This record gives sequence, C-alpha cells and structure tokens, in this order.
Amino acid sequence: MTTETFEFQVEARQLLQLMIHSVYSNKDVFLRELVSNASDALDKLRLEKLRDDSLDADVSDLHIRIDVDKDARTLTVRDNGIGMSYDEVGQLIGTIANSGTATFLQELREAKDAAGAEGLIGQFGVGFYSGFMAADEVTLVSRRAGESQGTRWTSRGEATYTLEKVDDAPQGTSVTLHLKPADPENQLHDYTSPWQIKDIVKRYSDFITWPIRMLPEAGDGDSAPEPETLNSMKALWARSRDEVSDDEYHELYKHISHDWREPLETIRLQAEGTFEYQALLFVPAHAPHDLFTRDFKRGIQLYVKRVFIMDDCEELLPPYLRFVKGVVDAADLSLNVSREILQQDRHIRMMRRRLTKKILSTVKDFMTKDADRYATFWREFGTVLKEGLVTDSENRDAILAVSSFATTHADDEPTTLARYVERMKDGQDDIYYLTGESRQSIENSPHMEAFRDKGIEVLLLTDAVDEVWVDAVGEYEGKRLRSVAKGEIDLDAQGDEKADEEREKQAEDFAGLLGWMREQLGEDIKEVRLSARLTVSPACVVSDAHDLTPALENMYRAMGQEVPRAQRILELNPGHQLVKGLNQAYQEREDRSGLVESAELLHTLAVLAEGGQPKDPARFVKLVADRLERTL
Repeated sequence: MTTETFEFQVEARQLLQLMIHSVYSNKDVFLRELVSNASDALDKLRLEKLRDDSLDADVSDLHIRIDVDKDARTLTVRDNGIGMSYDEVGQLIGTIANSGTATFLQELREAKDAAGAEGLIGQFGVGFYSGFMAADEVTLVSRRAGESQGTRWTSRGEATYTLEKVDDAPQGTSVTLHLKPADPENQLHDYTSPWQIKDIVKRYSDFITWPIRMLPEAGDGDSAPEPETLNSMKALWARSRDEVSDDEYHELYKHISHDWREPLETIRLQAEGTFEYQALLFVPAHAPHDLFTRDFKRGIQLYVKRVFIMDDCEELLPPYLRFVKGVVDAADLSLNVSREILQQDRHIRMMRRRLTKKILSTVKDFMTKDADRYATFWREFGTVLKEGLVTDSENRDAILAVSSFATTHADDEPTTLARYVERMKDGQDDIYYLTGESRQSIENSPHMEAFRDKGIEVLLLTDAVDEVWVDAVGEYEGKRLRSVAKGEIDLDAQGDEKADEEREKQAEDFAGLLGWMREQLGEDIKEVRLSARLTVSPACVVSDAHDLTPALENMYRAMGQEVPRAQRILELNPGHQLVKGLNQAYQEREDRSGLVESAELLHTLAVLAEGGQPKDPARFVKLVADRLERTL
C-alpha cells in the first residue's frame, strides 16, 4: 500500500509541541481521553446498527481493550466501534478542523496551573492529541464499520504525519502509544504497569457503559489468561444514592463536561408512573469560556434504556439553562429518534418542564440555605439565567424569585426584588432601575442625581440582557419597573403647594428658551423640557416612556434588525448656573444667533454624560476649542 506524508497545519503543530513539552502534574489524563473516545465510538456504532439493520458490522461483543507491552514499551487502546474511513482520519486526526483551536492554544499557554491546562484538553475536542504527553510516536489504525479497507495514521508529533490504506484492519479503532523512555526516579507515570492502568481506569472510567478489558499479567498456568474487565459498567444514574460516592458523581461530570473542576451541585431526578425516566444533572462551579458564543454546545446526553442516543440534546432544557450538564435516561422513547422528532415529542416536553423546575428549585435552595453557593452560582450564571425572564413566561416568576441585582442600597451585596420592595419608601409606587455598561458609569449618571439626594434605591443593571427583560417583565408584585432615564420623573411629594408653585414659575420663566432650543436643535431631539431629576448637572437626555433606549436600538441592529432611531428628550436643570445664564441671555438679546452654539454644546454634553457619541465629533471639538480660546 502507498504511504502518503502530510504536513500538520501551523496551529496543529503548535498544539502538538505544547502537548509534548509542557509539564503536567497528572499525565494520566491522556488515558481518560482515549478511553472516552473509544466509548463514544461504541455508542455511535450501537446507535447506527439500531437505525440501519443492513449495516455490515459485528455488535455482538462491543468493548474497549487495553494492551500493554513492557518490552516494546507500547500501550494500545482499541475498540470495535464505528471506526473511521480514510477521509475521516485525514480530516479528524490529521488536522484540527476546529475554530476554537486558536483560543485553546492561547488558554493553554496562559493556564496558571497544571490542573487548569489539563482541563482544557478535552474542552476543545483535542483529547486524541493528549497521547503525545506520554508517547514519542502515536499510531492509529481504523476501519469504519461496513467498509472493507482500513487506514493507518502515524506521527511523532513533529512536522508531519503519514496516512496509509491497510487491508487487514479490524473493525473499529486502535491507538498505539510508543511510550517515552521510563524515568527511574518517577514511577508514578509507568504506563506499562498493569496495576497503574487499572487504577487510572477505575478512577476515571468506571462509569463507562462498555466493558474495558485488559489481559492480566501472565500466571504460572499453561492456559492463556482470560481478559479481565476493569470497570463496573454501572450507570450511576441507575444506582441508588447510597451506592454512589461523591467522587464517582464528580468523575462522571468531568467525563461528560470536560471540566477538570468539581461541580457546584449534583441533581438527581427519577420519574415513575406512565412515563419513566432518570436524570442526573450537574451545575458547574464555573462558566465555560464560550458560554455566550454561537458555537457553544448546549444540552445534555440522552439515553433510552441505557442505549446512547445523542450528545447535547437541546430539547431537554431551555437555552437559558445551557450551562447544565448531565444525563437523562428514558424508558419509553423510540430508539430511532431525530432532533426533529424530539421537538414534537410530548414526553420530551414533559421532561423539559420538570427538569427546568427542578433546576430552578435547586437554585432557590442555594439562595435560602447556602449563601456562598448562591453567590458563586449567580456570579457565574446569573447573566444567562436572566435570559429566561424574556423567553420563558411559564417560569418567569420562579426565575425572578432567584435573581438578584446590584443596587445603590449596598456596594457589594446584591438584592432581590422582594427585598427591594420591603425597603421602598412611603408613597413610592415604582421599582426604579438604570442600565449601563458598569456600576461606576451608572452611579455617575446625571439621571441618578435626584434619586441619590432623596435616598431612593435604584437597581444598577449592567448586563446586556437587562435592557430586554425589564420590558418583558414590566412589574413585580404590582410595582412597575421604571427606568430613571425614561419618561418624566417627579420625586417631590404630591400636594406640596410650595413645590408646585415653584415649578409653575420656572415653567413660565423658561418657556421661551425651551421652545427656541427645540427649534434650533431640530431633528436631534423630540422635546426640550425642565428636569426634576437633575440636581448637579446642567442637562441630560432621556427617552420617552415607551421608546427604545439607545443601547437596545444598537442591540437590535447588531442582530440584523433595523429599527427606527427614536428621538430623545433634552432636559435642563433650571437651578444650574449655566442654564440660568443661557436663559437670561436668551431673554436679553434680540439677536440670539450667538446662542445657537451654546445650545448645541449643552445638548452634546448631555449626550456624552450618558455615554453616547457626538453626532459630529469634529464639529464638537471645534466648538469646544473656540470657547476655550475665548477664555484665554
């Protein structure tokens, strides 16, 4: 057979060099990854055979086998699963066809500890390459089920690899590691030691549902030894809680999530009756780096009567719970299901509803019984959970009950809406909030001035989703959610005759200026009016009560949705010396052309104060420079 030699892609070569030369505190991770890959291949063959009876494949004894040759210093992990064709080997093994490779390389270089680096290996789907941590050379032989010809892939992890078609390859895949020379001073990583292989398999892969076999060390008898099974093959979700240790649960979580850290919480659920299923779910302790990317793989593993159906079953949980990992094993679903069928299946909808409620009730338990765990959960996943306030009206109240928000009441302690309502001042009818890019920018906003002076608590919302959910929710316990940057705000006590008289007098005094500024600023604004929310700043811009905020407009446009740009309202502080001076000049001058630039500057300063951009930055700079020049 002809052997072809290929060069690795640049990123693949960099990855291999990092794998080979980096020092890991626990090199055992490579065996876990190879066994996991073999298990996936067996799952896929079993499912393919169930879907296609005509597939020419032997499924009578699906298993994983580990062979050790001490003299040759080789370790082989083989399976009789689905296998790969020649083209698939070239695509999946010879190159890294993964858009996340560059990110992986960057994070691998920046990993601050060995455990962090190990955890990244499986996270990016490059577990096969971890074999180079222990081997000088790796040989893969694979034959896809139903095909007659196999493929051999060989590389020393340097610049090239070879591909060769072979005729005598068995069904499935074998990966042979030509191990690095033994280190006499460190026997902890002697992968030719059967007892060490057994220990690694028991530690990492005991829950694999396929038998993992290995020949025992030769005895004194004449007969050939029988392979022994190293794992229990017991599905953890099918065993009673007192039969399973926390360590076993954690290893299952690490296997399915490729997260090296322990989960924040393990959730068991068993439904009996007309429709039976078992679920074992895990809430991670840390948000994955790609949680908000389009390519993030969400969903949990779906089994039917212990038969693997699919990874990342999105239909079992809503998108805002996409960080949850786990397994669901149903008793009555058809084995031959597709994603399209799952979307219409009423049993799937029943499971989705119950799993969602169980997860939210678990978060509620965090909040009421374990403040530290709740704080961890909300810090890592609060932003994504709030998406459910927009998309899941059925569970909106439950989500709102476990949500917390930064507030002016305390610098470092978030609050729930329930606690906010308890602290509301007498006569306060609304729950006030303000959105922005950061807590600092919100607290420094002119819109906050009157609320700060009067000691009225304001929610400080800094996540992009906050712009959306406040409108979707609308109110809480009869209290309207109200932005301090939208509509008219009047915080003075109702029936205060002195305040009413002062407002009437100001309205009369400034009426001319307000009308004139509205004409001068033209299409830039909808209205100019006096403000009851400003105490320090001369002006601010606000949105009308039912208009979209600029941030929300930009968000829709970023998603490809064209929305009309809403005109803003300019509010002036009648007590500010700059506004008073402008009004006096307006009243005293017949020729007001010199005031046009002042009105334009005042408006632009208000836009800048809320984090906006000048309509014409060059003109704004020129106006400011001219004014500065006049003062010198």
